[in-house]
Amino acid sequence: MKHLLILIYICLPLSIIAQTSQQYKIYDVKNQKVISVSELIKDLNRTDVLFFGEEHNDSIGHVLELEIFKQLHTAYPKTALSMEMFHTDVQPVINEYLGGYISEKNFIKEARAWNNYKDYQPLIEYAKANKIDVIGANGAARYSNMVSKSGLDILNTLPKESKSYLPRLPIDTATGSYYDKFIKELGGHNMGSMKIYQTQNFWDATMAWSIARYLKKHKGTKVLQLNGRFHSDEKLGTLAKLKSTSKKLIISNLSCFPSADYSNPDWEKHKSLGDYIIITDPGVKKSF
Repeated sequence: MKHLLILIYICLPLSIIAQTSQQYKIYDVKNQKVISVSELIKDLNRTDVLFFGEEHNDSIGHVLELEIFKQLHTAYPKTALSMEMFHTDVQPVINEYLGGYISEKNFIKEARAWNNYKDYQPLIEYAKANKIDVIGANGAARYSNMVSKSGLDILNTLPKESKSYLPRLPIDTATGSYYDKFIKELGGHNMGSMKIYQTQNFWDATMAWSIARYLKKHKGTKVLQLNGRFHSDEKLGTLAKLKSTSKKLIISNLSCFPSADYSNPDWEKHKSLGDYIIITDPGVKKSF
Protein backbone atom coordinates (compact mmCIF):
# COMPACT_ATOMS: atom_id res chain seq x y z
CA MET A 1 0.00 0.00 0.00
CA LYS A 2 2.87 2.40 0.86
CA HIS A 3 4.44 2.07 -2.58
CA LEU A 4 1.02 2.38 -4.23
CA LEU A 5 0.48 5.71 -2.47
CA ILE A 6 3.89 6.91 -3.66
CA LEU A 7 3.03 5.91 -7.23
CA ILE A 8 -0.29 7.75 -7.05
CA TYR A 9 1.47 10.84 -5.70
CA ILE A 10 4.12 11.03 -8.43
CA CYS A 11 1.57 10.43 -11.18
CA LEU A 12 -1.10 12.95 -10.14
CA PRO A 13 -1.26 16.25 -12.07
CA LEU A 14 0.16 19.22 -10.19
CA SER A 15 -3.26 20.89 -10.29
CA ILE A 16 -4.64 18.11 -8.08
CA ILE A 17 -1.70 17.94 -5.69
CA ALA A 18 -1.09 21.62 -5.09
CA GLN A 19 -4.14 23.53 -6.35
CA THR A 20 -1.62 25.21 -8.61
CA SER A 21 -2.77 28.68 -9.52
CA GLN A 22 -3.65 29.52 -5.92
CA GLN A 23 -0.39 28.43 -4.31
CA TYR A 24 2.60 29.62 -6.35
CA LYS A 25 3.77 32.13 -8.96
CA ILE A 26 6.82 31.79 -11.25
CA TYR A 27 8.52 34.93 -12.47
CA ASP A 28 10.88 35.03 -15.45
CA VAL A 29 13.33 37.78 -14.48
CA LYS A 30 14.83 38.30 -17.94
CA ASN A 31 11.48 38.69 -19.69
CA GLN A 32 9.79 40.31 -16.69
CA LYS A 33 6.66 38.19 -16.71
CA VAL A 34 4.87 35.49 -14.78
CA ILE A 35 5.15 32.11 -16.50
CA SER A 36 3.91 28.53 -16.14
CA VAL A 37 5.98 25.44 -15.37
CA SER A 38 5.73 24.34 -19.01
CA GLU A 39 7.01 27.74 -20.17
CA LEU A 40 9.89 27.45 -17.71
CA ILE A 41 10.83 24.03 -19.10
CA LYS A 42 10.72 25.31 -22.68
CA ASP A 43 12.96 28.21 -21.71
CA LEU A 44 15.59 25.76 -20.41
CA ASN A 45 16.39 24.29 -23.83
CA ARG A 46 19.96 25.65 -23.76
CA THR A 47 20.53 25.26 -20.01
CA ASP A 48 22.92 22.54 -18.84
CA VAL A 49 22.30 22.87 -15.10
CA LEU A 50 19.25 24.26 -13.33
CA PHE A 51 19.72 25.09 -9.67
CA PHE A 52 16.48 24.86 -7.69
CA GLY A 53 17.08 26.78 -4.47
CA GLU A 54 14.52 25.66 -1.90
CA GLU A 55 13.37 26.37 1.61
CA HIS A 56 13.68 22.89 3.11
CA ASN A 57 10.22 22.95 4.74
CA ASP A 58 8.30 24.58 1.88
CA SER A 59 5.65 21.97 1.02
CA ILE A 60 4.61 23.71 -2.20
CA GLY A 61 8.25 24.04 -3.23
CA HIS A 62 8.68 20.28 -2.89
CA VAL A 63 5.65 19.61 -5.08
CA LEU A 64 7.07 21.98 -7.69
CA GLU A 65 10.44 20.25 -7.59
CA LEU A 66 8.75 17.02 -8.56
CA GLU A 67 6.69 18.63 -11.30
CA ILE A 68 9.70 20.44 -12.77
CA PHE A 69 11.73 17.23 -12.59
CA LYS A 70 9.03 15.27 -14.39
CA GLN A 71 8.52 17.88 -17.11
CA LEU A 72 12.26 18.37 -17.55
CA HIS A 73 12.73 14.63 -18.03
CA THR A 74 9.80 14.44 -20.47
CA ALA A 75 11.15 17.34 -22.56
CA TYR A 76 14.81 16.37 -22.26
CA PRO A 77 15.14 12.59 -21.67
CA LYS A 78 18.83 12.92 -20.85
CA THR A 79 18.21 14.42 -17.42
CA ALA A 80 19.80 13.69 -14.03
CA LEU A 81 18.96 14.76 -10.49
CA SER A 82 21.65 16.14 -8.17
CA MET A 83 20.87 16.59 -4.48
CA GLU A 84 22.36 18.39 -1.51
CA MET A 85 20.37 15.94 0.61
CA PHE A 86 22.70 13.00 -0.08
CA HIS A 87 26.46 12.71 0.27
CA THR A 88 29.15 11.63 -2.16
CA ASP A 89 30.15 8.60 -0.09
CA VAL A 90 26.67 7.03 -0.31
CA GLN A 91 26.54 7.05 -4.11
CA PRO A 92 26.80 3.23 -4.26
CA VAL A 93 23.80 2.96 -1.93
CA ILE A 94 21.78 5.38 -4.09
CA ASN A 95 22.66 3.37 -7.19
CA GLU A 96 21.75 0.10 -5.47
CA TYR A 97 18.31 1.40 -4.53
CA LEU A 98 17.62 2.90 -7.95
CA GLY A 99 18.64 -0.42 -9.50
CA GLY A 100 16.23 -2.36 -7.30
CA TYR A 101 18.92 -4.25 -5.40
CA ILE A 102 18.12 -3.09 -1.87
CA SER A 103 14.99 -2.24 0.11
CA GLU A 104 13.78 1.28 0.76
CA LYS A 105 14.31 0.69 4.48
CA ASN A 106 17.99 -0.11 3.94
CA PHE A 107 18.34 2.77 1.50
CA ILE A 108 16.97 5.33 3.96
CA LYS A 109 19.22 4.02 6.74
CA GLU A 110 22.45 3.47 4.83
CA ALA A 111 22.17 6.53 2.57
CA ARG A 112 21.61 8.60 5.73
CA ALA A 113 18.48 10.20 4.32
CA TRP A 114 17.40 13.48 5.89
CA ASN A 115 14.70 13.42 8.56
CA ASN A 116 12.27 14.97 6.07
CA TYR A 117 12.97 12.33 3.44
CA LYS A 118 9.22 12.16 2.78
CA ASP A 119 9.62 15.49 0.96
CA TYR A 120 12.15 13.99 -1.47
CA GLN A 121 10.82 10.45 -1.68
CA PRO A 122 8.58 11.13 -4.73
CA LEU A 123 11.60 12.47 -6.64
CA ILE A 124 13.64 9.37 -5.83
CA GLU A 125 10.76 7.07 -6.75
CA TYR A 126 10.24 8.88 -10.06
CA ALA A 127 13.95 8.55 -10.81
CA LYS A 128 13.85 4.87 -9.93
CA ALA A 129 10.79 4.20 -12.08
CA ASN A 130 12.32 6.00 -15.05
CA LYS A 131 15.96 4.87 -14.66
CA ILE A 132 17.25 8.40 -14.04
CA ASP A 133 20.59 8.96 -12.36
CA VAL A 134 20.58 10.60 -8.93
CA ILE A 135 23.78 12.25 -7.74
CA GLY A 136 24.62 12.35 -4.05
CA ALA A 137 26.34 15.71 -4.31
CA ASN A 138 27.17 16.96 -0.83
CA GLY A 139 30.14 16.43 1.46
CA ALA A 140 29.65 13.90 4.24
CA ALA A 141 28.96 15.24 7.73
CA ARG A 142 32.14 13.67 9.15
CA TYR A 143 34.21 15.81 6.78
CA SER A 144 32.22 19.00 7.36
CA ASN A 145 32.58 18.44 11.10
CA MET A 146 36.34 18.19 10.63
CA VAL A 147 36.35 21.50 8.78
CA SER A 148 34.13 23.19 11.36
CA LYS A 149 36.53 22.11 14.09
CA SER A 150 39.91 22.50 12.41
CA GLY A 151 39.48 24.44 9.13
CA LEU A 152 39.74 23.40 5.49
CA ASP A 153 43.41 22.47 5.65
CA ILE A 154 42.58 19.42 7.77
CA LEU A 155 41.17 17.73 4.66
CA ASN A 156 44.69 17.46 3.24
CA THR A 157 45.57 15.00 6.02
CA LEU A 158 42.90 12.46 5.10
CA PRO A 159 43.85 9.07 3.61
CA LYS A 160 43.84 8.76 -0.18
CA GLU A 161 40.68 6.65 -0.14
CA SER A 162 38.80 9.34 1.77
CA LYS A 163 39.90 12.04 -0.65
CA SER A 164 38.10 10.21 -3.46
CA TYR A 165 34.87 11.60 -1.99
CA LEU A 166 36.16 15.16 -1.95
CA PRO A 167 36.67 17.90 -4.54
CA ARG A 168 40.14 18.88 -5.58
CA LEU A 169 42.13 20.31 -2.67
CA PRO A 170 42.81 22.96 -1.53
CA ILE A 171 39.34 24.49 -1.51
CA ASP A 172 39.19 28.25 -1.96
CA THR A 173 37.15 30.32 0.47
CA ALA A 174 34.89 32.75 -1.38
CA THR A 175 35.23 36.40 -0.49
CA GLY A 176 33.20 39.47 -1.33
CA SER A 177 29.42 39.26 -1.71
CA TYR A 178 29.05 35.68 -0.52
CA TYR A 179 31.13 36.27 2.59
CA ASP A 180 29.20 39.46 3.39
CA LYS A 181 25.90 37.65 2.90
CA PHE A 182 27.00 34.82 5.19
CA ILE A 183 28.06 37.23 7.93
CA LYS A 184 24.71 38.98 7.69
CA GLU A 185 22.88 35.64 7.86
CA LEU A 186 24.66 34.81 11.12
CA GLY A 187 23.88 38.23 12.51
CA GLY A 188 27.53 39.23 12.66
CA HIS A 189 28.36 36.68 15.36
CA ASN A 190 31.91 35.38 15.82
CA MET A 191 32.38 32.30 13.66
CA GLY A 192 35.38 30.68 15.32
CA SER A 193 38.17 31.89 13.04
CA MET A 194 35.94 31.50 10.01
CA LYS A 195 35.72 27.71 10.33
CA ILE A 196 31.93 27.72 9.99
CA TYR A 197 32.23 29.76 6.81
CA GLN A 198 34.89 27.35 5.57
CA THR A 199 32.41 24.53 6.13
CA GLN A 200 29.91 26.36 3.94
CA ASN A 201 32.55 26.63 1.23
CA PHE A 202 33.33 22.93 1.62
CA TRP A 203 29.69 22.05 0.93
CA ASP A 204 29.59 24.42 -2.05
CA ALA A 205 32.80 23.08 -3.55
CA THR A 206 31.75 19.45 -3.09
CA MET A 207 28.37 19.92 -4.74
CA ALA A 208 29.90 21.85 -7.64
CA TRP A 209 32.55 19.16 -8.09
CA SER A 210 29.93 16.40 -8.01
CA ILE A 211 27.92 18.04 -10.80
CA ALA A 212 30.99 18.80 -12.92
CA ARG A 213 32.33 15.26 -12.50
CA TYR A 214 29.00 13.76 -13.57
CA LEU A 215 28.67 15.98 -16.62
CA LYS A 216 32.21 15.18 -17.71
CA LYS A 217 31.15 11.53 -17.97
CA HIS A 218 27.62 12.21 -19.26
CA LYS A 219 27.91 14.95 -21.85
CA GLY A 220 24.66 16.42 -23.13
CA THR A 221 22.74 15.61 -19.95
CA LYS A 222 20.71 18.26 -18.17
CA VAL A 223 21.12 18.33 -14.39
CA LEU A 224 18.51 19.53 -11.92
CA GLN A 225 20.37 20.47 -8.75
CA LEU A 226 18.36 20.71 -5.53
CA ASN A 227 19.79 22.66 -2.62
CA GLY A 228 18.92 25.14 0.08
CA ARG A 229 18.60 28.45 -1.71
CA PHE A 230 21.46 30.11 0.17
CA HIS A 231 23.77 27.85 -1.88
CA SER A 232 22.63 29.34 -5.21
CA ASP A 233 20.73 32.59 -4.69
CA GLU A 234 22.29 35.57 -6.50
CA LYS A 235 24.36 32.98 -8.43
CA LEU A 236 26.74 32.70 -5.48
CA GLY A 237 27.89 29.70 -3.46
CA THR A 238 27.69 26.34 -5.21
CA LEU A 239 26.66 27.94 -8.49
CA ALA A 240 29.64 30.28 -8.47
CA LYS A 241 31.99 27.39 -7.67
CA LEU A 242 30.61 25.35 -10.57
CA LYS A 243 30.85 28.29 -12.96
CA SER A 244 34.46 28.94 -11.99
CA THR A 245 35.53 25.36 -12.75
CA SER A 246 33.21 24.64 -15.72
CA LYS A 247 33.10 27.88 -17.64
CA LYS A 248 31.41 26.40 -20.72
CA LEU A 249 28.34 25.22 -18.85
CA ILE A 250 25.15 27.21 -19.25
CA ILE A 251 23.71 27.51 -15.75
CA SER A 252 20.34 28.87 -14.65
CA ASN A 253 19.07 29.31 -11.13
CA LEU A 254 15.67 29.40 -9.56
CA SER A 255 14.90 30.68 -6.06
CA CYS A 256 11.75 29.31 -4.41
CA PHE A 257 10.34 30.52 -1.10
CA PRO A 258 7.16 31.58 0.69
CA SER A 259 6.77 35.35 0.78
CA ALA A 260 4.57 37.77 2.67
CA ASP A 261 3.94 39.72 -0.56
CA TYR A 262 2.53 36.62 -2.26
CA SER A 263 -0.80 38.28 -3.09
CA ASN A 264 0.90 41.13 -4.92
CA PRO A 265 4.61 40.24 -5.37
CA ASP A 266 7.25 42.93 -5.53
CA TRP A 267 9.24 41.22 -8.29
CA GLU A 268 11.70 44.11 -8.42
CA LYS A 269 12.70 43.36 -4.82
CA HIS A 270 13.25 39.66 -5.54
CA LYS A 271 14.78 39.76 -9.03
CA SER A 272 18.44 39.72 -7.91
CA LEU A 273 18.00 36.22 -6.49
CA GLY A 274 17.97 34.33 -9.77
CA ASP A 275 16.90 33.82 -13.35
CA TYR A 276 13.53 32.63 -12.11
CA ILE A 277 11.71 33.38 -8.88
CA ILE A 278 9.00 31.16 -7.42
CA ILE A 279 6.95 32.64 -4.64
CA THR A 280 4.74 30.21 -2.74
CA ASP A 281 1.75 30.92 -0.55
CA PRO A 282 3.03 31.46 3.04
CA GLY A 283 -0.36 30.35 4.37
CA VAL A 284 0.14 26.76 3.24
CA LYS A 285 1.23 24.39 6.02
CA LYS A 286 4.97 23.69 6.05
CA SER A 287 6.17 20.14 5.55
CA PHE A 288 7.83 20.16 8.99
